[in-house]
Order: sequence, then C-alpha cells, then structure tokens
Amino acid sequence: MKRVKGCSSMEQEAYLESLLPKTSDHIKNIEEYAERENVPIMEPLGIHFLMQTIRLHKPEKVLEIGAAIGYSALRMLEAAPDSQIVTLERDEGRYKEAVRNIEAAKASDRIDVLFGDALELKDKVAEKAPYDLLFIDAAKGKYEEFFHLYTPLLSERGIIISDNVLFKGYVADDSEASKRMAKIAKKIRHFNEWLTSHPDYHTTIIPIGDGVAITTKK
Repeated sequence: MKRVKGCSSMEQEAYLESLLPKTSDHIKNIEEYAERENVPIMEPLGIHFLMQTIRLHKPEKVLEIGAAIGYSALRMLEAAPDSQIVTLERDEGRYKEAVRNIEAAKASDRIDVLFGDALELKDKVAEKAPYDLLFIDAAKGKYEEFFHLYTPLLSERGIIISDNVLFKGYVADDSEASKRMAKIAKKIRHFNEWLTSHPDYHTTIIPIGDGVAITTKK
C-alpha cells in the first residue's frame, strides 16, 4: 500500500505539544531549572503519557528509579493524588534539589526521596512494598539490573514503565552517534530485545517522548 506523505514527526510533535494543558507555576519553574542546568527530565509528551497511564492504572504505591530533581514524581502525584511514591536518587545535588521541590509543593507526606544507589537500596525500598507501578528512568546501562532487582517488589497488578528506550533515535540508528552515545544505545537496544521477548511479561514500546516501554505480567 502506498503511503501518503503528511507532516513530519517534528511537526506532529509540535502540534501535540500545543494541545497540552498549562502547568502550575511550580512545575514550570522546575522545567525551566532543568533546562537551564541541563538536568534530564521527561519530555512533555512522554510525561503526559505517563500521567495518563497512571490515571488509568490508579496505583496506590509507586516506585521510581531515578528521582533527578523530583519532577516526574510530582507529576505522577498530580495524576494520582492519593498515591504514595518512593523515589531514588544517587546524585547528592539532585537529591537535595528534589527534596526542596517536593517540600515546596507540600508533597513530602506523599513522596519519599531516598538518597543512594538504586542497586544498594532494595532492603529499604522493600519496607514499603508491594508497589503497583515501577518507573525506571535512571542509568540507561543498568535498566535490566533494575528490572531484576525491583520487579519482585511489585503487587499482582503491578506494571513497569521504562523511559528513554529509543534514546534520541540512536537505538534504531546510531550511525551519527558519538562513541559514548552509541555505547549507551547498544545497551538499551539489548534491554529492549530482552524485555520484549521475556517469557513472563508483555511489553509494548510507544514512540512518544524519548520512547516509553510499558510492561505487564503475563
């Protein structure tokens, strides 16, 4: 079947972003800080997709690997105000900024930020298990390790969401990537292949934002 050429993917993305609702001043300030300080946060379409997924799933407890400055945790809480969120961050500066942002939003009673390497915090994280949603958005080369470590803490209805699984398009084609980026893309490509063929899970990768994978138990 012959494809009819329409607008480019960038034009589609710009159009879709034009439809997004305005954010609060506090969230806007965090977005501006992230851009100014080069802190990676979810892209607009990706974060709204995550929020809509959370509205549909209605998790009581969420575990996030990779707090950064608290942006996605606050947006997830916005989508599920009655949820409890545990989020992990190993960078001390970002951890402190996340705590400040969460306190400023008066959300400290709902979001617990733990400082340390996610690969070393399982015992502490397990204290509040089980979780209904696991959100992986940290060191890209360790996604599979995070998956193995924390999926046992999920409830029967638990789902896993992994961000950046298309990694700036380099996962599909890394011919123009730097050596470092190509290396990361290779690791994510391996994770995607492992995850989508896993005998115990169903996974769909959505080409939105920087690529979002949604995984459910079979």
